Formats: sequence, structure tokens, C-alpha cells
Amino acid sequence: MDHVLETRSVVMSEPPPIPRPSWRIRATHGLSVVFDTVFGFLSLVAVLAIVSAIPLLNLLSLGYLLEASARVTRSGRVRDGFIGLFWFSSLGKAVFGIWLWTLPIRLLHSYWVDSELVEAGNEKAVQLKIVLIVAIVFISLHLIWALIRGGKLRHFFWPAPVRFFKWLAGENKWGPVVKRLRGSFKNLQPLHYAKLGGLGFAGAAIWLALPVTMLMVASSAGQNGISLIGSFMGSVLLGMVVLYLPFLQTQFAITGRFRDFFSVHEIRRLFAKAPLAFWLALFITLLFAIPLYLLKIELTPKEVAWLPNVVFVLFIYPARLLIGWAISRANRRDLPRIWVSRWMSRLAAVPVVAAYVFIVWLTQFLSWHGTYSLMEQHAFLVPAPLLGL
Repeated sequence: MDHVLETRSVVMSEPPPIPRPSWRIRATHGLSVVFDTVFGFLSLVAVLAIVSAIPLLNLLSLGYLLEASARVTRSGRVRDGFIGLFWFSSLGKAVFGIWLWTLPIRLLHSYWVDSELVEAGNEKAVQLKIVLIVAIVFISLHLIWALIRGGKLRHFFWPAPVRFFKWLAGENKWGPVVKRLRGSFKNLQPLHYAKLGGLGFAGAAIWLALPVTMLMVASSAGQNGISLIGSFMGSVLLGMVVLYLPFLQTQFAITGRFRDFFSVHEIRRLFAKAPLAFWLALFITLLFAIPLYLLKIELTPKEVAWLPNVVFVLFIYPARLLIGWAISRANRRDLPRIWVSRWMSRLAAVPVVAAYVFIVWLTQFLSWHGTYSLMEQHAFLVPAPLLGL
């Protein structure tokens, strides 16, 4: 009997506590997480900026921003809007490692070109060419091996020769590599972002087509009276569209149903439950879109067309997250707010929208693209402020 009780007490006793890691390990892990987060965000901004400068591919950027806004709406946490941050961190590290290792090749190439300019075919130029070819071969092999191992920074600094020869002797060499690539493609979902961006662009274009067309026709009208009336009516319509369009885009991204682009009554219902949050999101969205119009005064060279898009992404990304946060707050509430906050938010939105519409109307006289700049609605269409899309 005593033996049974002793056995039962041993079984029912709590497991030994797991020793807590030392402060050095915790500090190192914390610094690593911070570094990956910052590096991932910088890489994310760079990728979105580059992709947004390429026609058609810029729909991926718009789709990513819409998906980020939708995820914040579903969870209520802004951090959920930073999708694939550690994947972008890995991509950035791989790009940095490749750039670092190609520096010697670029330097050797410049020396060889200079030597050829001094005297074509001289002995020094021939030697430099041989060294350049050898460097290209060995560095290329090193970079390929680093990418096969995972593309982390340590893989670029240490070639791990023993592991390389074991990998060559192995049978299933490319299986893990293909599996890792498939996993990255599945997690990133580029086709989903392309579809979401394409439909998000189409829905916004439908809403903006009439007011933008009216403004463009009014600016080219020969008579001042017709031009004034057309500009006024187009501006009023654009202001009405601006009030709802950013929230309609996020609502569509949440459900994936294109008909939700026209659910104005749903946005009005959500606004009644979080009027101040909706006003703040609208204010930030329109405010952050204005600086991009200043970049259209001069035509940006195609070689650096992606650089202004970095500014665009840094401005429009937080605006999208804020829109998702506002809708999330409305979804968590059951009853509308008191009428005072609702009407104060409505009245406060009027000058914000009016100022934005006036600046948009004014840019046709300041932009390099002239009247066609009215089609560049940065806050709603693809993030390519200098391509007229």
C-alpha cells in the first residue's frame, strides 16, 4: 500500500521547472529579433517601392497594402499588418550578402577597363582579366552555395567546405531547396496579392472615373463658365468619393467580394460606431497622400523612378494600417456613439476633404503630366505616383 501511494505521489507531482535562460542569452535573442524586425521592415519598404515602379507588377504592392489593412481589421492589432516581415528580412540579408561579395568583382572590372583604356592588350590588362574571371567563378560558386544553405548572413561569411562536399555526395541535393522555395511561395501568396490588387484597383477606378473625368473635361473646356461649373461639380463628386473609398477598399479586402465596393451603407453603419477613429484614419490617409503631389512637379528619370516610391510607401503604409484599425474598432462595438461625436466627426471631415480635393485640382497646373495627373490618386490606386497609372 505504501508503495502504491509513493508511486502515485511521484506520478502526480509537478514536472521539474524548466531553467530560465541567462540574461545574456535573452539579451542576444532580443537584439536578434529587433535587428530582424528593423531589417525586415527596411527590406519590405524597398521591395514595395521597386515593385510599385513596374507597371502591372505594382498591383502586387496595392494588394499587399490592402491585405495588411484587412489583417489589422480582423485582429485589431497593428503589428499583424506587417506581413512576412521575417521573410523580407531574409531576402534583404541575401541581397546584402550578394552585393557585398560582388564588390571585389566590380572593383576588378573597373581596374581592368582602366588598364585597357591606357593600352589595349597590355600585360597588366591580361593579368587583371584572368584574375577577374577566376574571381567571378569562385565568388559565383560561393554565392550559390550560400543561397542553397538558406541565404543567411553567416552563410555568406563562412563557406562551410566540409558541408559542401557532404552535400555534393548526398543523393537528394535539391529536394530541401525546392521545398523551401515552395514554402516561401505559399506563405507569401503573390497570386493572392495580385488578384487583390487588381480588383482593388478596378473598384477604386470605377468610383473615381466620373469625378476625375469631369475635372479633366472641365479643364480642357474652352468657355470659362462651363469650366467653372464642371470643376465645381467634379470636385464635389470627388469629395463624396474620398469620404468612403479608403474604407470600401479595406472592406472589400476583408470579404473578397467585389460587390462590397458599393456597400456605402455598411461604411456609414461602421462610422456611427467609431466616428473619431474613422475621422482620424481619413485625415491621415489624405494628409499623407499630399506630399506625393510635390514629387510630380519635375519629371523623375526612369532609372530612379522607384526612389520617390520609397517616400510613398512610408506614407501610405501607416495610413492603410490606420484604416484597418478604425474599422476594427467599429466592429468591436455593438452600439453607435452619441450623436455629438458623430456630427462633430462629420463636420470635421468637410474641411479635410475640401483641402485634399483643392490640392488635387491644383496639381494639374503644377504637375509635369498636366491634366493627366488627376488620374494619379495615390491614396487609392496603385502606389506608382510618377507613372500616371
